[in-house]
Amino acid sequence: MDYLPFRFTTPTGDAISFEFPLHPETGSATRVHQLLERVLQTVNHEIALLGETRNGDLLQALAMAIAVRTEMIPADPELTRGLARDVLEQALRSLRSARHDTPLAGHA
Repeated sequence: MDYLPFRFTTPTGDAISFEFPLHPETGSATRVHQLLERVLQTVNHEIALLGETRNGDLLQALAMAIAVRTEMIPADPELTRGLARDVLEQALRSLRSARHDTPLAGHA
């Protein structure tokens, strides 16, 4: 299985490193990296503009965005829903080995 190493520095300066497994159907690891960077930058920018945003609200909006994008794929719904579920669960499992370069602070 191929992996995408990814390091992100949060707005508070914490750096987190990941090794995300890539789905066998991944077309371009480079494109996945670019899109992930853009999504995270956009989310952080919008939160800075909107002000205080609860983590649960953010996670719910992102989950809904995944659902919307999944429904937009012109393919068998069972196939696309299975793919969305698989890649999300795979990404969440990778959190077990995420490395924080600075001490954790704050609340989840």
